[in-house]
Amino acid sequence: MITYNPKSWLTLIFHLTKSDTLSILWKELVFIFIFTMGVALAEDFFFPKAVVLEKLFSIYSILGFVISLLLAFRTNTAYDRWWEGRKKWGELVNDSRNLAVKLTAMDLSLEDNHYFGRHIGNFALCIKEHLREGTNYSLLDLTEEERKFLEALDHVPSGIVELMYRRLHQLKKAGVISEEDLLRLDKNLNGFIDCVGACERIKNTPIPYSYSMFFKKFIFSYVITLPFAFVVNFGYYSAIIATFIFYVFVSIEILAEEIEDPFGQDDNDLPTDEMAGRIQGIVKTILDKP
Repeated sequence: MITYNPKSWLTLIFHLTKSDTLSILWKELVFIFIFTMGVALAEDFFFPKAVVLEKLFSIYSILGFVISLLLAFRTNTAYDRWWEGRKKWGELVNDSRNLAVKLTAMDLSLEDNHYFGRHIGNFALCIKEHLREGTNYSLLDLTEEERKFLEALDHVPSGIVELMYRRLHQLKKAGVISEEDLLRLDKNLNGFIDCVGACERIKNTPIPYSYSMFFKKFIFSYVITLPFAFVVNFGYYSAIIATFIFYVFVSIEILAEEIEDPFGQDDNDLPTDEMAGRIQGIVKTILDKP
């Protein structure tokens, strides 16, 4: 995710990134401009003041309003997914901090504190990679035995939580913690599982295929035929107008596609690397105290 100053207008307007739709669509924009100029030339020399084309303008004005409503729905749907993902990662930060504080208050041994500190951090790093390409064991702080245990599982984040539950039950049997202590900690550990489940739901449930197909077909049909409705009224200036409208409408769809899966590494995705590192730092500060 790009960190920026939302009040710096000039920087935002003129600074291009790989996710800027202008850099993505420039070839298509050139094509639309040339295509519209060709339509304007054909209308000027072969079909001057065509009556049919004059009537198209009012129809396309109505269609433009309809497509703007559809794109607003598309953008809101994608942003809801992005925001829900952000809320779930915020809950993970809170659950990690709360779990670490509760464990510290139980006066566990330094070894136990270090054990839970490792695995709370491991969980954050694990789901970050789990939601991308899969678990990267080189990032995790694991013993050889723990790694073999996790590699045998289909769902590694659940395995890390299982390791913490096993240690808690060992401590309960040894009389180090009580049943009430276990119940208090259980709430936060359940929050870990709920978080990864919600994030998997967001990632694995894209917008329904029929919606996506209809949006793309409608946008493509509208922008590619738009020059025919504009050339009679605006002549060669319609090339600029049609290109700008194409840029706005297609950019909205591209941005919606990018943010509807917020767990990748695109410029507009969630800063999960930063948040996972923050969780590690918080837990280390709380639990690794001498």
